[in-house]
Amino acid sequence: MTHPSHETLPLAVSFLTLGCAKNEVDTAHMQERLAHAGFSIVNEIADADAVVVNTCSFIQSATEESIEAILDVAALDAVRCGHTKLVVAGCMPARYGDDLAAELTEASMFVPCSKEDDIVSILCDLFGIDRTVEPIDDDFSYGEANGAGTSALNIEAADYALPDQEMSAVSAYVKISDGCDRFCSYCTIPYIRGRYHSFTYSDIRQEVSRRIAAGAREIVLIAQDTGRWGSDLGSDDTLASLMDRLADEFAHVWFRVMYLQPEGITDELLHVFAKHDNICNYLDIPLQHVDESLLQAMNRHGNRHEFVQLVDRIRRMLPDVVLRTTLIAGFPGETDEQFEDLCSFVEEGYFDYVGVFPYSREEGTRAAALADQIDEDEKRDRAQRVRDIADSVCSQIIAARIGRTFDVLIEGIEEDGQLFGRAMCQAPEVDGVVYVSEGNVGDVRRVTITDTLLYEMEGE
Repeated sequence: MTHPSHETLPLAVSFLTLGCAKNEVDTAHMQERLAHAGFSIVNEIADADAVVVNTCSFIQSATEESIEAILDVAALDAVRCGHTKLVVAGCMPARYGDDLAAELTEASMFVPCSKEDDIVSILCDLFGIDRTVEPIDDDFSYGEANGAGTSALNIEAADYALPDQEMSAVSAYVKISDGCDRFCSYCTIPYIRGRYHSFTYSDIRQEVSRRIAAGAREIVLIAQDTGRWGSDLGSDDTLASLMDRLADEFAHVWFRVMYLQPEGITDELLHVFAKHDNICNYLDIPLQHVDESLLQAMNRHGNRHEFVQLVDRIRRMLPDVVLRTTLIAGFPGETDEQFEDLCSFVEEGYFDYVGVFPYSREEGTRAAALADQIDEDEKRDRAQRVRDIADSVCSQIIAARIGRTFDVLIEGIEEDGQLFGRAMCQAPEVDGVVYVSEGNVGDVRRVTITDTLLYEMEGE
């Protein structure tokens, strides 16, 4: 491509996003800020004057994937020749700071999470642009919540020169808070994202409204710790009141909440779920383990008995609820007996979906210094054994849906023309899809399940 002068806009920026849905939201906000300032957002790296790699660094494997992606971009001719700038953003700069700049000399700029709201001024400085852009509406304070002290956008989707992939998504993620105060001993999030802070109701409502105006039929509320929402706002607001108000106002849209710690599942919240047909009866509850002593070493609470009681309480109040959890295998000091107890718990079939990860020893966390670290091969073997048990148990739960009828939100079309969507019992990206024979993207259709294959379902 022919690159324009770096003294005036428009310049083209491409994004490569790694990691979780929260990173996808951060990328969308950076894109929106840049588009508002006059930058052009493009899908193809080959068409870009700058490439922003929004990295993940939650665990070592994610860091390695991010580094590989950065080096792949750095190896492109346009980047090597200096025509295209490489910007590294997100969790890696937040976690490793100045050390990263010394190691990744290929990058022109590093933007930690706390500075992502300043992406416009950062790129303008990088390109030597003297920009004049109308100020962004101060009523929207995602930026302040992220610690950058700048406000986010308050403009309609039609005002953007954005690719159609994010703003027009049928299902959209909306962050309700950032950071975490739990300091689980294995986790790097508090060091990357900072302390917990809720976004205000008005900010969240505005973001929800914008996504719906752009075509979203499902809003997925996410955060590192969604159940704590409102606890730091100095009001009576709770996650339950947030969802109650949103579900009332936007009654034609599905609402889903992810990443609920066990302590956040209150009777008040369950009553709100039961009250609204447009709130997905779906709870994602990361337990991590069921052995009390291991959970204490993780700086977490609970035990197998308490978790069984929690599941029973949820199912009494929401008989049709679908439950997901995540578990860690091979945490330091995990004995054979404790591991077998974890396997036995999964075999009981309390959860419809189970994600399993081998413990990752992360530099700077307390768990990294614990004695009795378990061999890498053994951790992987243990995690795979739990996955195999979960697949066997959960696939039978999925197969029991054959003959049942669900509302299915049609999300897209595969290359061969096959339509697919998701029922309320399936969260985006993790629980499989429903293949359907007719309909249009964005429709909600009544679908009877005719067959299943592991986590995928077929219906008509």
